[in-house]
Amino acid sequence: MNQPSARPAIEAALRNPNLMAAAIALSENRLEDAEPILRGHLRETPTDVAAIRMMAELAARVGRLKDSEALLRRALELTPDFGAARANLATILYKQNRFPEALEHLNAVLAEEGDNPVQQNLKAAALGRIGGYEEAIALYKELTTRFPDHAKLWMSYGHMLKTVGHQDESVAAYRRALAVEPTLGEVWWSLANLKTTSFSDEDIAAMDKALKSSGLNVEDEYHLHFALGKAMEERSNHDAAFTHYERANTLRNAELKYDPQSVRQKVDRVIAQCTPEFLASRAGQGHVARDPIFILGMPRAGSTLIEQILASHSMVEGTMELPDIPAMALREGHDADWIDALAGFSAEDLERLGAEFMERTRIQRKTDKSFFIDKLPNNWNYLAFIRLILPNAKIIDARRHPLDCCFSNYRQHFAKGQAFSYDLAHLGQYYADYVRLMAHFDAVEPGSVYRVIHEQLLENPEGEIRSLLEFLRLPFEETCLNFHQNKRAVRTASSEQVRRPINRDGVDQWKPYAAHLEPLKHALGAYWKTYPAIS
Repeated sequence: MNQPSARPAIEAALRNPNLMAAAIALSENRLEDAEPILRGHLRETPTDVAAIRMMAELAARVGRLKDSEALLRRALELTPDFGAARANLATILYKQNRFPEALEHLNAVLAEEGDNPVQQNLKAAALGRIGGYEEAIALYKELTTRFPDHAKLWMSYGHMLKTVGHQDESVAAYRRALAVEPTLGEVWWSLANLKTTSFSDEDIAAMDKALKSSGLNVEDEYHLHFALGKAMEERSNHDAAFTHYERANTLRNAELKYDPQSVRQKVDRVIAQCTPEFLASRAGQGHVARDPIFILGMPRAGSTLIEQILASHSMVEGTMELPDIPAMALREGHDADWIDALAGFSAEDLERLGAEFMERTRIQRKTDKSFFIDKLPNNWNYLAFIRLILPNAKIIDARRHPLDCCFSNYRQHFAKGQAFSYDLAHLGQYYADYVRLMAHFDAVEPGSVYRVIHEQLLENPEGEIRSLLEFLRLPFEETCLNFHQNKRAVRTASSEQVRRPINRDGVDQWKPYAAHLEPLKHALGAYWKTYPAIS
């Protein structure tokens, strides 16, 4: 039986004045005009796949990714040959961190349109997220050869080269991107974010010139300010550096509209829910797996260093920052109320969810080593969920001095997430809420979380590593001391730092900026004075 084709619907849309008006509104980002047109059309013609795809695009633009996914799946159900809808679905799945599914649809699209650079670029990015680095690099190399004047392709290529430790090649790729598009702020920031390169006077002049360019978008502007902050810091011009950091963070914070009270309220709810009695009543439940090692805490607290140390052990595989725990928790709570859902989980639910995590992360494991690492710092928010579904998993809390940690976040632009990090007061409150929650679990489940104090690890690496391995019930191996020789891929901002021996370069970096950090100190309360003690 022949499947219906999308072509007639697409051709009809081109002749329909209402759909053309909606298309124009979408192209001009007038979503408030496009939506009523599309809704009205779909009430009259609910199987019009062209209109369904347009409504999916609208949903994606306002962040309703699940709605967009459902619409695109409906379009493909009606017309399986609708390549544009399938390509859109791949993008939506990628944005939801569902990389294997995204790759499945991308491969289907490319089987029909093998020469599509947009889909090939997305495929390379998705491959990188599941550890397919060699294939991703080969694909980027091919694409940059075919499209040598595409700046963002060179930038993506540079990101992938950086991940696998090819620093010189990544710098060359970034420089090639800038030769094509000198105002591309993300590339300047990517060079700064290597943390092992320095900007020349000519670079600074080029960035200043880019900032003065007409029509510069906000994203390029704040990336340039972050990069110039780093350039001024290299020259010990700390006041100028802070001015750039402050401007970058102000711009980014205005985009994100972060609500610090939402985290505080969630922490309060977890503390109220996870009483000793509540946890004791669920003892022995959840999945039995002992494989996972979770490293969590604040970003920029030394978690990548801990991961690199452990991934240098013969029995431990580093699989980096995995999105699965937040995705599963939010799904179970219908996005907002996963904490309330905790009380309703049966023993069967907890076992099922633990098994699901093990299955979801299987694609990230490239070896047969006994243990693997999930190094997503913000998993501290979901500690209760982890403890219930995977009670035998090991949990490591990476803790760094609050002023160094928070200011390091303030100097950092993250590819996504970490909305709390673009305001000093927000950073301080987030750190305080994190410490509050971890202190609660110290009290109700003593010994369930092992804490690594970053500065103590720097002062006494062998002693701290031995203690950490003892907690994990792993034998000591010299390779853990020589972690910097490990050639594994590292995706985080610390990728080049952990390829060097242990050093104290990051200690007390806040001090030259002390005069600017009063909002941070105030939000932290006593924590910055009593560290590493909690009280």
